[in-house]
Amino acid sequence: MSFRKIINDPVYGFITIDDELIYQIIAHPYYQRLRRINQMAMAYLVYPGAVHTRLHHSLGAYHLMSNALNELKSKGVEINGAEEQAAKIAILLHDVGHGPFSHALEHVLVEGMHHEEISLLIMQELNLQLDGKLQLAIDIFKGTHPKKFLHQLISGQLDVDRMDYLTRDSFFSGVNEGVIAYDRILKMLTVHNGELMVEEKGIYSIEKFLVARRLMYWQVYLHKTVNCAEQMLQRIVKRAKQINVATPGPLHKLINAPDTKITIEEFCGLDDYDLHAAIKAWSVHEDKVLSILCKGIINRQLLKTKYFGDPVDKNLLNEKSAAAQTKYNLTEEEAGWLVFTGEAASSTYNFDNEHIYILFKDGAVKDISEVDNALINQNMRGKVKKYYICYLR
Repeated sequence: MSFRKIINDPVYGFITIDDELIYQIIAHPYYQRLRRINQMAMAYLVYPGAVHTRLHHSLGAYHLMSNALNELKSKGVEINGAEEQAAKIAILLHDVGHGPFSHALEHVLVEGMHHEEISLLIMQELNLQLDGKLQLAIDIFKGTHPKKFLHQLISGQLDVDRMDYLTRDSFFSGVNEGVIAYDRILKMLTVHNGELMVEEKGIYSIEKFLVARRLMYWQVYLHKTVNCAEQMLQRIVKRAKQINVATPGPLHKLINAPDTKITIEEFCGLDDYDLHAAIKAWSVHEDKVLSILCKGIINRQLLKTKYFGDPVDKNLLNEKSAAAQTKYNLTEEEAGWLVFTGEAASSTYNFDNEHIYILFKDGAVKDISEVDNALINQNMRGKVKKYYICYLR
């Protein structure tokens, strides 16, 4: 009797797991931890429905990968059973290295390591535990497997990771601008000269995908209040490290001995719940800066934020800093934790080292930015920047 499990997903309906090794990975504690990692970090403070997890997202990306592979096989692309299984495992585990609050605390909690590097370490550890059965998945994840298009489905301008997070994040946040025609894009995928491409008929769906991504970044991911909350969260962790605050549970080593290496087992014992518990405990800490920041997150009493088209005037920064020092009896150093400036940036399309290629009926290949009357063109090269100031109300 063949193996089969189904998972009811609010976005795609039923997701089928028909491979015992994949189910074994899903059941592993390292993977189940993703239930306790919020996909959109602090966005729930602006969009209350945005409380879905990394587990939701990874299962959704797995589902889209399954559909993409079936589509490519139906078009004659050679993908054997082992490669299909490995590509599904690779996308399932692509975000397993995310720490608490995902991107918001990347390089802050575990310093100097990108989540992809940690994902790879966890995959290698799982590979040891599963007698080497994940090696092909690791090769695809790293991009060392000869079939480049399999890696491009996991990490590229048009990967199933982006397709799911746009679809899922717009669904849970209620922001319709993020809706994309993911099903049509998958139908238009093809492989030419070993590269993942899109058939000519899919041009408009790709343009919509890129525009939706741009809108989601500025309306959701880089929304001024979301950005402010994430900046406050980062400052909480940095301040806790600076003053070596007492820390409950598995966070202790990261906060009080940040130069000490932690094991995979210790890292996988960390999730959003640990940070939430710590923030609640620190909200009554004697350190004024830490207490103000933590109470702000717990009670949603966030700093005031303003975006500007040009760098923030230093006079405005000094004015807000002086006001905070007077009102809250802070030193200049303490005020610097609570009144600060920065910049937020996002690009619609990466013209330099990643491309979306369109395959025309006559065999011609063009970058999406080079097609006739392209909506995504060279004028959109570079990042859009906004400058901000955050300060005490």
